[in-house]
This record gives sequence, C-alpha cells and structure tokens, in this order.
Amino acid sequence: MSWGTELWDQFENLSVHTQKGIEFLERYGHFIRDRCTIEEEYATKLRSLVKRYQPKKKEEEDHQYSPCRAFKKELNEVNDQAGQREVIAENLQATVLRELGVLVKDFKEDRKKYLQEGARLRTSLATQIGNLERARKAYEKAFREAERATENYQKADADLDLSRAEVEKQRMNMAQKTQHCEEAKSEYAKQLQTTNDMQNLHYHTAMPEVFQQLQELDEKRIKNMKNYMLKSVEIERAVAPIIAQCLDGVEKAASEINEKEDTLLVIERYKSGFQPPGDFPFEDLSVAKQMLDGSNSKLPQPTMQPIHNHLTVKGTVSGGKIKKRVGIFGIFSSNKKLIEVCIALKNNVPGYGDGAKEDYSDLPPNQRKKRLQQKIDEIQAKIQQETAARDGLMKMKGVYEQNPALGDPMTIESQLNQSSHKLDKLGAELIKFQGYLDEAIKTGVSLSSPSQLQRKPTTNGSATRPLSSRRSSHSGGEESLSRSASDSSVSNTNANQMNNEKKSAPGTPQPSHGSTNSPESGLGTSRTSLPGSAGDDYFIDEVDAQPPLGTCRALYPFDSTSEGSIPMDDGEELYMIELDQGDGWTRVRRISGTVEGFVPTSYIECHLYNT
Repeated sequence: MSWGTELWDQFENLSVHTQKGIEFLERYGHFIRDRCTIEEEYATKLRSLVKRYQPKKKEEEDHQYSPCRAFKKELNEVNDQAGQREVIAENLQATVLRELGVLVKDFKEDRKKYLQEGARLRTSLATQIGNLERARKAYEKAFREAERATENYQKADADLDLSRAEVEKQRMNMAQKTQHCEEAKSEYAKQLQTTNDMQNLHYHTAMPEVFQQLQELDEKRIKNMKNYMLKSVEIERAVAPIIAQCLDGVEKAASEINEKEDTLLVIERYKSGFQPPGDFPFEDLSVAKQMLDGSNSKLPQPTMQPIHNHLTVKGTVSGGKIKKRVGIFGIFSSNKKLIEVCIALKNNVPGYGDGAKEDYSDLPPNQRKKRLQQKIDEIQAKIQQETAARDGLMKMKGVYEQNPALGDPMTIESQLNQSSHKLDKLGAELIKFQGYLDEAIKTGVSLSSPSQLQRKPTTNGSATRPLSSRRSSHSGGEESLSRSASDSSVSNTNANQMNNEKKSAPGTPQPSHGSTNSPESGLGTSRTSLPGSAGDDYFIDEVDAQPPLGTCRALYPFDSTSEGSIPMDDGEELYMIELDQGDGWTRVRRISGTVEGFVPTSYIECHLYNT
C-alpha cells in the first residue's frame, strides 16, 4: 500500500498529517527533556536528604548501635540511588534527547522540501488546465462567430434584393470566421493533449514520488519514536540492577539490626560499676530522747545524720560534692541528688565523669576502665606512628652512611634524638596509664570484656622484650620504650650493623645487654639481660597463653640474635600477642606450637582482629 496510489488526491491532508507527526515527535523530545530535569532534581534532592540526615560528629558514641549503623548504610545506598538517577538523566540527554532534536530538525527540512515540490507540480498542472480552458473558450467563441457568419452569408445569398458586392462581403466574412474557428480548434486540441499528458504524469509519476517521500519520512519518524522509547527503557533497565543492589543493601543493613546486641551496648556504655544502695536504717528518735531524758544529759539533741550510700563515697561520681547537712528530710534531698547525678551521667554533663582528672578517678569504675583503655589505645597508636617514623630515619641514615654523596648522616641525628625523646615520653605516659588501669582493675569489679583490658604480667622475665629499654611490669617504673638516640656510640654501632645486613630487609632494632645505667639516656633503673644464650625459644603454658590480638606475616627472614627473640622464615604466619610498645619489637607466637618471642616490627606485616 502506497500513499501515491491510495491517497493521490489527499495532498492537503497528508501535509497536515506529516506536520502533526513531526510536532508529536518534538513533543516527545520535550517529555524526555522534562524527565531529565526531574531525574536531576530528584537526584539532587536525594543527595540533599542524605546530607541532611548524616550523623553528626557529636553523636559518634551512638553510631555503635545497630539501628544507627543500619541507617547510615541506608543513607549510603540512597546516595548511590541518587547517582543512578543522574546516570539515567545523562544517558537520556546524550543518546535520546540530542539525537531526537537533530532528527526533528531534519524531518522539518525534508518535509518542507517535499511539500514545495508537490506544490510546484500542482501549480504547473493547474496552469496547464487554465491554458486548456482558455483555448476551449477561444475555440467555442470562434465556432459561434463562424456559425453566425455562415448564417449571414446564407441569408444574403438568398436575398435577391442585395447586390452581389454585399453577398461577396458576407462570404468573405464567413470564410475568415471559419478559418479562425479552425485555428482555435487546433489550439484547443493542442492544449488538451498537453494537459492530458501533464495530468497523467502528475497523478501517476510526479506526485506519487512526492507522496512516497512523505510516506518514508513519516515511517522513519514512527520508527525512530519506537527506537527512542526502547532506548529509554534500556537506559533505565541498565541501572535497575544497581538500584536493586542498593535495595538489597538496605535490606541487609536492616537484617543486621540486633536488639539484644544493642541492649548489651547500652549496658556497656552506661554501666557505672557501683552496687545498688542498701536499705535505709530506721532511727528511733523516741528511744534516743528517753535515753537523754533519763540521764539528764547536757548533750545536744540528736539529729538524723545524712544517709550516705555508694554515690557519696570519696573518689566516686559525687564524692566531695554533696557537703550540705540535712535534717529529718535528708532522705528526700539525698535521693534528689542521686537522681541529678544519674541524669548528669546519662547526658555527659561536664563535671560528672567527663574525664576532668587525669586518671579518670571521678568516673564510675566501669566507665573509668573504658576511658583508660581508650587512652592506652591512643598512646599505642602514637607509639606505632612514631616508631615507623624513627625506622624511616634510621634507614635514611644508613643510606647516607653507605653513600655520603646523598647526604650527611649527622643531619638525621637531631631528628632521631627528637624521635627518641617522643618515644620515651609516650612510653612513660603508657606505663602511667597502664598503672591506672591496673589500679582500676584491682577494685574487684569485673569488666564486660576483660580480654580487651586486662594484660597478663610476664613471669620470670622470660617474655621481656629483647631490648635494654623495655616496659616495666609495674606502674611505678618509667623506663623508656625506645633506644636512646643520644648515645652516639650505640647509634653508630647499630647503623653499621644495619649496613652489613641484607639490603632487602629493614634495620633491626638492636638490644643492649647487661646492666646499664647510662647518664646519656636519662634512665636510672637497672637493666638485666635474660638468662640463656641468644635465640633461646620461650615456651609458654597453654593455660597462661595470652589470647592473640591478630596475625602477622614475615616480610623478611629473621635470625634470632638476642635473648627473648625467635627466628622466623620469609612468609611465615604468626600470632601477634602484644603490640609494638615503641621499641621496634613485637611479641608473637608460632601458630603451630606454643613458642613465643619477639621479632622486629619492621620485618612483619600485621593484621589486627576486628574486635
């Protein structure tokens, strides 16, 4: 079926139809444009929503609860969904809207060209038909004049009264009109033939071609409309799996909400460690009054003493704060003060357990242990960072000593001294807070997670670090955790030893054996080396085995060269029992046995358990 044959006489209707089709395609382009705008606005509003509900830094303590963690994950998933909506808008603009705008423009130009050609053909045919009509009218007029001239000649010829001249005149007029009629007839026949030929060409060849071009244009418009709709579906379907993953992530986050676990977290967070108060004693004032009346004592009248409980003991939350004497209604004021203290603890009011004291002794026992453990973890992290910086300086100094052209080794000496002083200070601070923690543990209140807070003391010094500057087992000691960088002879010896080792392995922290009381180091405590030869393995009892903090992998082979250290092979997996305290050594245990000892921290790659 073709428009040229079926709709040969519907040029105007086809013109209107193609115009409406292009306008419809253009309207669809406007729909895609507005949808892109809505998708972008939706994505922007989603991101703004996520940003508005992001947890505040001051609410970090609440982030440990499972609903808070789940909500944070949901915010992340919603933010990812916003990104996918932006992807939809970008792809629609790039692959649909842009092409559709170009296509509409081409369609308008092609339609205008085809319609102009059709109008030209119609005008030519109409002009030829006009010429035919004029020739027909001229022929009709000439024919009537010839008939009239013939009639006049016949009348004149029949009239005997007319002269021969008059008759000849009528005959000449008749001949002239007859000839003119023949000429008009010939012109009319010629125009008729031309018009018929042009009309056949117009309706069977020229206009069908124009109609066919308009038909192809309209079919192309419809086909592209279909393709763009399918492409829009493909664009949205491409991000559907990612959006589904986001929804799966929200579902997974919701399934991880655990009310029992949160209940334990609330207990861990707010547990004070105090025991509930005992019963209030009954004080019989009548008996005391009878005793006073019977003895006629001059003593002052007895008054009810304020009822003390565990919250008014010195060194606790409200110790030293409730000083006011109360009368017979003291029980109510005491309870009121107790309620105020509890509310203050809950809201973290300054002055009520905010860590104003260095040892956190103004906190409840359980909260005090938590704060002390957090402080110890912070100090240990600083020690690890400073140790890594010191190891880097030692490596740089060794490189300078091997190749003086690269730099002067003495320029590193002052930095090493500063690093050692920092490590000494951090080590002393660590020992001090560990003493505070041991003191808090001795109160007799059990911790909810003792494996994270308690540290088993070393026995017989067999697990002591192989360095001369090692941590003391009691809180009174302030021994240094790092080597004294100010001792230039020891530093030079260590540097030379490091240069003589394999270049692939970093420098090993060197111990100084025997009793030392070096004035340069600033330490006055006696240091005794371990019994036995270097490299002796230290075996522990499985009952006293300390739970591992994680695992580590040997980056380089290590040969035991000092007391308390153990050898290890390249790539060997070990349990990590105690973190590096700033002296460059880490306490490890073999996975396949009960052998413990120390290895250089720079020789291993550590992986702490997520506890």
